[in-house]
Order: sequence, then structure tokens, then C-alpha cells
Amino acid sequence: MTEYGRGRGSEPWHPEDPLYGDQGWTAHQTQQGQPPYGGDPQQQYPQEPQYQQQYPAQYPQQPQYTEQQQYQQYAEQQGYAQQPQVQQQAHPQQQAHPQQPVYDGQVWDTGQGQYVAAAVQADPYVAADPYAQQTVVAYPGEAPDLYSTPEAYPPPQPPDRRHLEPDPADLLEEEPETSSLADDGRGSDDGDGPGGRGGRRAGRSKGGKGKKQRSGAACLIAALVIVGVVGGGGYYGYTYLKDRFAPAEDFAGEGVGETIDVEIPKDSSLATMGNILKKHGIVASVEAFTTAADLNPKGKSIQAGVYPLKKKMSAAAAVKLMTDPTKLNVITVPEGKRNTEVYKAIDKRLDKPEGTTEEIAKREGKNLGLPAWAGNNKNLIDPLEGFLFPARYDVSKDSTPESLLKQMVKNATDKYTELGIEGKAKELGLENPLQVVTVASLVNAEGKNHEDFRKMAEVVYNRMKKTNDVTNQRLEFDSTYNYIKGTSDLNFSMKEARALDHPYNTHFIRGLPAGPIGNPGAEALTATLNPDHGGWMFFVSVDGKTTTFTQTYEEHQRLADEFQERQKQKNGG
Repeated sequence: MTEYGRGRGSEPWHPEDPLYGDQGWTAHQTQQGQPPYGGDPQQQYPQEPQYQQQYPAQYPQQPQYTEQQQYQQYAEQQGYAQQPQVQQQAHPQQQAHPQQPVYDGQVWDTGQGQYVAAAVQADPYVAADPYAQQTVVAYPGEAPDLYSTPEAYPPPQPPDRRHLEPDPADLLEEEPETSSLADDGRGSDDGDGPGGRGGRRAGRSKGGKGKKQRSGAACLIAALVIVGVVGGGGYYGYTYLKDRFAPAEDFAGEGVGETIDVEIPKDSSLATMGNILKKHGIVASVEAFTTAADLNPKGKSIQAGVYPLKKKMSAAAAVKLMTDPTKLNVITVPEGKRNTEVYKAIDKRLDKPEGTTEEIAKREGKNLGLPAWAGNNKNLIDPLEGFLFPARYDVSKDSTPESLLKQMVKNATDKYTELGIEGKAKELGLENPLQVVTVASLVNAEGKNHEDFRKMAEVVYNRMKKTNDVTNQRLEFDSTYNYIKGTSDLNFSMKEARALDHPYNTHFIRGLPAGPIGNPGAEALTATLNPDHGGWMFFVSVDGKTTTFTQTYEEHQRLADEFQERQKQKNGG
């Protein structure tokens, strides 16, 4: 669209305006009667006003034609057949141009005559688009005055005045709040009359106001979006920087409130431990706990188990407690430990009176899960001896002596089943699986270390043989005498030991004691099932740390005499 043809206001000239799109046009040219485009006459198509053909601004001047000649020349150029003219002759008063306005001493053509000429139509059925909507145009004598009605567009201005600033008085005039719909309710905007033209202007004016309102709302929404984006970005940026560089959240001190038991499962990583502690309210953050564990030399040696902890502890305090084995809320049954010592440990850990667990063991022994082949010997001191399997047991607030004993018995039974001791008892020359456990308990009690266990098992089996005429099938283990006495004394009277008639005293009876004298560990059990086969018959510990094994009594006696001599010198004798 060209900028020419605009009025004083913000609205462009209506497309039906004869001067719409006029370029390079002056009042002088119009005054001389020249066509506005300096050449071919301007072609007007009232049916489709939006498609205006524009021509270059300057052409050589052409001869002047009457309106009829212009139309005929146009028809010949387009190849139209000559058709009879409708209303060829207009009344003289209708052909006369209306009075032209005068600006700056010059007569100004409003284009009325050109509009009248363009209204002369050819045959509507020749070279016409049958589907295009045709606009009804009045005859020349009936053409409406496009500039004199109150609601019409203002008269055209000379080119030198078309771009002047609007009159401030016009800006102060308030345009009527006219609906964009026409009076007939159909919302016509064809502009074929003052009503349609005025309705369209009013609609545009109101639409313009609405645009301003919408523009303000859009600016507000855009501002809110920008604030939201900047604020959200700032928050996440702050969070990222805080998590990246700020120290992890942590409590201070040794904790507050009552002590609670927190269980750490097996194979837990430091991060898993931190999550468990944070869930219970022990530490403030996982990061603080893992950092404290990394800084503590023992931080990576934290064991699984139950720990007595307080809420709101500093991460360093929690790590310090959890790296102290004595603080771990567990009961540990060492390999070879006797039942009497295990009972005492349970009472102490559960804050029970001394003797509580032992009494329960005697009373409920048959209901704690012992296998069918156990506990059938009437000479047993404790049917549970050998069945409180050496391991570590977690203690919680729900633990009881019965629950712990059942768990220990189950672990032992599972281990014995895994090793298949029922089937191997006869292969070893033993009467029942309980004797396998008994041999293992002796091996564990007499051996000083795991290297001794297989040789110690070989000694037991060789002394039990009927061909043994050196000890006459007696084992003569001091550990059995100490078991009866409930001691671990190495210096006792051999005469008294050999004189004591007791089912567990191997200095007096032949063969194995009535039952186990302790709870053997896994290595003692495997050594019992797979002895050394070195022909060992005797052993002695000459320094209390290592054990020397011999095949003959003479070697053994010499080592025993050396041991006795050292003991006298130690005691000042």
C-alpha cells in the first residue's frame, strides 16, 4: 500500500476511494484534466475493490479521452466483444461534475467524475468471474456523495498536506462508542453506504482502543513472565551454588532426647547409612555424614548392626560412635565360647538379672529349635552346648533372651546341615552327629590357632582307636576338666583330675565326653571333618602361644618336662 491517499487520521483511505493508491499526482495535473496516473486511465473494479492495480508514477502524457472513449479503449485492449451499452446516455446534469473544492487557490478534483465513469458497466457476463461476489453499483446519476455525508471520509487533501500532523482539536474529540455490528445486526462492513462505512470506522476505532488495552495486558503478562523466569532462575541458581559450594547441613553436639536403636543392614554403603540416619532424625544430611566418615580414619570400617544413637547428633559424633565396636548394640559369640559365658552376655546386653537367660535355656531347651539328634544324652550338662553358633547378633528393643537363643540355635543347625555332619559321622568312626560337634569343640578348645585344628583333630581320632595302648583310648584333655570346674586354669593337680569320675572328664573316662564343651566355629568344624592324617598322638604348648605335635610319647614327655621347668621358674620355684 502506498502512503498517498491517507487522511488526517490514523485510518487509510477506503479501497473504494477513487484516489486510493494514487502516486505522483498533483493538483495542477487534475486541473488540466489529465488522468491521475499520467497515462492509461485508472482502472476501477467496484466488484473487488481490494485488488487495485497500481502503475508507475510517471508515464508520457496521452491524448485526452472522453469517458465513453476511455471505456471503449479499455474494452478493445482486453479483447472484449462490443456489447450494447446500458444507460449510454446520462442526463446532462448527471454528467456534470459536482463543484470542486478549492485549496490554496487551486481547484481540487475530488474524483467524483472518475467514480461516475467507472460505474458504467459492460456486459456482466463477459470475462467475469462467475464465482466472485459482485457489488451492486449505482448508475452515474445515482452515485452517492462520498464526501458530503457526516459519516463519510473527509475530502482528499493535496499531496503536500497529506502528511501533516492531525489537528489537536480532532484528537480531543471522543469518537462514539459504536458497535462493530451494523444496525441490521449482520455486522456488515462492505462500506456501500454511510451506515456501513460509519459502522466500520466505529468498529475500527473501538478495536483500536481494545488493542491498546490488550497491548497493556500483554505487556503486564510479559513482565510477569520475565519476573518469573528471572526469579526462578535466580532461585535455582542459588540452590545450585548452595549445594555446590555451601557446607552440608549438620547438627551440633552429641544429640538430644532418648536413645534409639538404628539398624544398619549388611553391605550398606556410607550413603545408604547416611540416608537411614537422616530418616531417623539422627543426622541433618547425608552429605554431612559421608563427609565426616571420609575424614575419620575408621569411617569406612563401620560395620552392619544395631547402634544406640540419639537424635540431632552431629555427623562427626555419629561416625565416632559407630566406629567404636563397644558401642555396637550386638552380642558377639566368639569361636569356642562356652554357653555359660554367652548367657551372661545376653543378660548384660538386655539389662536382665544375672541367671535369667541360663534359666530360660534349661527350661525351654527343647523348644528352641534343636535338631532331633541333639539333647538325647542324659549325661549332658547343657543340651544347648555346641548350638549357640559363634557369630554376631544384632540386638534391638524387641530382642528377648528367647529370641536370641532361637536365632543362635538356628544358625548352628543350618551350618551343621550345610556341612552334612549326619552323613559324615560314620565315615569318621563316630556314633552320631553330636559326637562330630563334640570333637569340633575339643579341637577349638585345645588348638591355639587355625593351623593347629587339623592336627588336633588327628590327635583325637588316633587316641580313640582301640589300638591305642599308650593312653588306653583316653584323650586326657585338660580342657574337659576345666569345663567341669567352670575354669580355664592350666595349673591343676593331675592326680585330682585323674581321680575325678565325671562323664566329661577325659582324664578318667575313655573316648569322648558326654557332649560338647563349647561352641565350635566353622574352621574347627571343617578341620574335624578333614583331619591332617599325620599320625599325631601328642601335643604340648611350650610357650603358651604355639603348639608342638609329636607321634611318640617319648618326644612328648621331653617337651612336657621342659614346660614344667619353665613354669617353676615363672612362679619363682
